[in-house]
Amino acid sequence: MNNMLGKKRNVACFVLPALILFVSFSIIPLIISGIYSFFQYDGIGKMNFIGLGNYIRMFLEDRHFIKAVTNSLILVGASLLIQLPISLILAMVLARGVKGEQFFRTVYFLPVVISSMVIGQLWMKMFNSDYGLLNGLIRAMGYSKFNYSWLSNPETAFLSTVVPAVWQYIGYHMLIFYAGIKSISPDYYEAAQIDGASKWQVNTKITLPLLAPVVKTCVIFSITGSLRAFDLIYVMTGGGPNHASEVPATLMYNNLFRKGLYGYGSAQAFFIVVECLIFTFIVSRLFKKAEENASAI
Repeated sequence: MNNMLGKKRNVACFVLPALILFVSFSIIPLIISGIYSFFQYDGIGKMNFIGLGNYIRMFLEDRHFIKAVTNSLILVGASLLIQLPISLILAMVLARGVKGEQFFRTVYFLPVVISSMVIGQLWMKMFNSDYGLLNGLIRAMGYSKFNYSWLSNPETAFLSTVVPAVWQYIGYHMLIFYAGIKSISPDYYEAAQIDGASKWQVNTKITLPLLAPVVKTCVIFSITGSLRAFDLIYVMTGGGPNHASEVPATLMYNNLFRKGLYGYGSAQAFFIVVECLIFTFIVSRLFKKAEENASAI
């Protein structure tokens, strides 16, 4: 087996199919979008080269795009400050070997495998002003005439989509954290127990430092997932009302497929990719020292 893998030709045979698919469905479309972004193009007529015109319009003239980027950064903040800490806490609790551990793992992960379209419809019903669960609970507390429309009010529409977006992937990150904690050698915990370390000290001095590579992975997934969020928000609000819940992906979709602005929409698509790459690079640099410390333990 080692002799076979040592031959570059045999290795290439295994790598080539996946490489062809990756280049065909990721790299080539990205290059084409980058090219389209420098043109004024409606998908049918003549392509007019305008240089950086689409990018200038995007950053300096389109107030809806700035609002969309702001919303995506709010979603990033909610994911990092709410989603990941809850996932980590749940993973730490389950990794201790609580009763019904397998059951809770399955229950927490269940929303991840459910389609975002279904999740969106479910939460739309919960936020419904007439028969929604949220308004029903508020009425049950004594506010019998309470009838607030959460998704059609510009002040609460986007925040109402943040809640299910954060909730849906708690189980996903929990499972990654859980696998990381389970991979830590029990010898560290036994030594800490002999030294009389408290649970807080064990978690902060052993678990978290050794989980640095896993935390980095979850942070990258959380950030990039938030920056390119689309389906859940599109199902629940469509970016409305009055662009209040718009994110870059929904704005890009509307410009590309509803307005026929292929050049401008491609510029927005290219921006999303570049934005994700920049954040990935920054997070990798920030966690570099922590990963080196974890590997040295």
